[in-house]
Amino acid sequence: MRSGPARAGLFIYAVDAERIADFYVAVTGLARMAVSNGLIVLGSADIQLLVHPIPAMIAREITITTPPERREEAALKFFLTVPNLSVARATAATLGGAVYEENWPGPGFIVCNAMDPEGNVFQLREPAATA
Repeated sequence: MRSGPARAGLFIYAVDAERIADFYVAVTGLARMAVSNGLIVLGSADIQLLVHPIPAMIAREITITTPPERREEAALKFFLTVPNLSVARATAATLGGAVYEENWPGPGFIVCNAMDPEGNVFQLREPAATA
């Protein structure tokens, strides 16, 4: 494993930053690295995910439904790799998110779409079994 900070990362702006951070830790295995002024840094050797609280005056105007309304009209979609999609699916369901049933193959992995508790759509990948 490479030492030093991750070379890639992304921000997720969240109404409930703690809930979203807990979701990604439980579903993807990212480690909670730091918290500063509400910004929660999750990470692995490959990536940092920075969960940034949406300012209260803006967050008041956002309604998160249960289950969350899927928000997939974004110009970007990220992916994270997990050891097992079935385990991630079960974990996500208990935390208010979803890992969808439809899987498809990629080069060396199996992929499916997922959604966090605030409706942000992303992908999860499981390494393909080698024969």
